[in-house]
Amino acid sequence: MENPMSSIQIGDREVGGGAPALLIAEVGQAHDGSLGTAHAFIDAAAGAGADAIKFQTHIAAAESTLDEEFRVKFSKQDETRYDYWHRMEFSPEQWAGLADHAAEKNLIFLSSAFSVRAVELLDKLGHPAWKIGSGEYKSQDLMAAMAATGKPILLSTGMSRWAEIADSAAGIRKLGVGLGLFQCTSRYPTPLDQVGLNVIDKLRQDHDCPVGLSDHSGSPYPAMAAVARGADMIEVHVIFDKRMFGPDVPASLTFEEFRQLADARAAFAEMDAHPVDKDVVADQLETMRGLFTKSLAPTRALSKGTVLAAEMLTAKKPGTGIPATRLAEYIGRTLARDIRADRLLRPEDLS
Repeated sequence: MENPMSSIQIGDREVGGGAPALLIAEVGQAHDGSLGTAHAFIDAAAGAGADAIKFQTHIAAAESTLDEEFRVKFSKQDETRYDYWHRMEFSPEQWAGLADHAAEKNLIFLSSAFSVRAVELLDKLGHPAWKIGSGEYKSQDLMAAMAATGKPILLSTGMSRWAEIADSAAGIRKLGVGLGLFQCTSRYPTPLDQVGLNVIDKLRQDHDCPVGLSDHSGSPYPAMAAVARGADMIEVHVIFDKRMFGPDVPASLTFEEFRQLADARAAFAEMDAHPVDKDVVADQLETMRGLFTKSLAPTRALSKGTVLAAEMLTAKKPGTGIPATRLAEYIGRTLARDIRADRLLRPEDLS
């Protein structure tokens, strides 16, 4: 399909169009309501090679009610899900401080907005792109508010059917902003057999936009595989230690694992940027070829005047003598001198 937005701009980074995969370190709620911990995540993400850090902006009164149930009852201090979201809130000034800190660390600052009020708060910070989480794929009010800023929208597809993805993608494009799509499976953690790398290819084929993987496996391998497959964006949850408290810990990478992902991206890019010409490499390895290939050699000591038979010759290293592939040419030839068993046959050995 023809589409002028096959790449998008997020801050100063092009996403798609052959650019290196954008690596997003997702904090989510791993800060557990601590502003200091949230700032610590920024420092750690920068040190681990992330391009962007992403939080989640929850405003309890704007997005939730007391009727909302916990997906998993993990909290030891919150009576209701509403209470939990309220405890996760930061003030506009605190969000501004987090955004400034990210900029100081050369990180793109992102945060998923779960209400129109959250969009308005983040937009005042110059938010460069918007993330629609898998559970918000029907939230047209959110999409409209995000699109009004003119910034691209990244949509996770973890709960969507093919038809719903198509409808959401078309709806975002009608709003006139750039589109990016994430393959995602909304299981925490996601088993490896449900990661769905194949979906990345289909999303790109069907929608001609930047595509990526939002992974919840808790393993670095899906993200690495997605980068090797040509994904334009990678989003993974991050934590300091697998023993941390929180509902997303089993679905997260440590910063050491994130660094492995960043290093893998660099290695893949280095390999992709330098296609190999086998003939040129073979010429460069001519000395090595001589060491590892084989030449004709006698199977035993032979006397002058011997007429060579097939059983008298074999192939031995190095390949600097008469090529072993020319065996047939030397059968029936007569030796001009005695030869030893521990060296190669030479042209001057023959009459």
